[in-house]
Amino acid sequence: MHSCEERDDESGGNFLFPDSSMKRPVFIVYSVFQVCFLALISSRNINGKQVWPVPYRRFDRRPDPDPYCQALYTFCPTGDPDGRIPYMRDSDVISVFRLQTPVWEFKYGDLLGKFHIMHDAIGFASSETGRNYTMEWYELFQLGNCTFPHEREDTAAPFWCNQGAACFFEGIDDLHWQQNGTVEKVGEISGEQFNDLARWVQEDNETGIYYETWTVRSDPGANSTTWFESYDCSQFVHRTYRKMAELGAKLSSKTQTNYTKIYLYSGEPTYLGDDDTIFGQSSMKTLATDIKKFYHSFQPHQSMIQFILSLIEVYKKVVLEKTFYLYYNFEYWHLPMKAPYIQITYEEVPLPH
Repeated sequence: MHSCEERDDESGGNFLFPDSSMKRPVFIVYSVFQVCFLALISSRNINGKQVWPVPYRRFDRRPDPDPYCQALYTFCPTGDPDGRIPYMRDSDVISVFRLQTPVWEFKYGDLLGKFHIMHDAIGFASSETGRNYTMEWYELFQLGNCTFPHEREDTAAPFWCNQGAACFFEGIDDLHWQQNGTVEKVGEISGEQFNDLARWVQEDNETGIYYETWTVRSDPGANSTTWFESYDCSQFVHRTYRKMAELGAKLSSKTQTNYTKIYLYSGEPTYLGDDDTIFGQSSMKTLATDIKKFYHSFQPHQSMIQFILSLIEVYKKVVLEKTFYLYYNFEYWHLPMKAPYIQITYEEVPLPH
């Protein structure tokens, strides 16, 4: 359903955050000013006026996941439990590669590529050691758990298993990326720049903890308003390219650099509240019931008949009632949906200069 579904392959993984035992070094300590600044960055500015798009909320540390959340496929297998990225000699020259392949290519080949549903990553190769590496960002508990919650009898609110994290491992699986996708050298950086980039990646990864599937806009037009931005594998790649450019890298591509985006279209969203506000107050019972009923249609492991009935319910809610409940920054928003409601695009995002 999105461009960043992880791969279940045999490649060795080097965890940035977290590994199966959730061992994690803390790479960043926020100053008092930074903590206060993060507290101010919410969906509203200091004058009380709504800010669009709503800023993605960052945190001072990554929390341990709830034991209830279990991945079908192990996240970033066989990696360094302390999240270490190899240190490069300052004099080294590191080639940078743009990597792209259809989601689930290892199972379905180019099937999802025909719909431009792609997964993105970055490759590195050391000229001094001859070793190469892959770096990517994806869901800890698969895409469905990041996009929709679970129903639990012991919790009043919908229960989310939503974390995304970066994975760094040795090797570039050329067949996986080339067969139906892209492996293209887009630039070079020095070993010193790579080490600076590694520190930034660890900081970015520790503070940006959750995955967001949807980009929400007012309409498909060029001058539309963006209400919410996605936070996924391609966004990680874009941030990393921008950081490399900031560090002095010169990046260029001979081909068009297109990326998958999944859009929801709605009028101006309405803020509803967080779990405590909605599910902890009797006065909000009607809204709480409606949200839980909405997400019930997306529960996993349904029979074919249940799945068909759920699709009908989704159609009624989104198209006929023009309603979608978005969970963003651990808060709920109501989206008054508009045609064309949902759209998958494959649009160009140029490399930074």
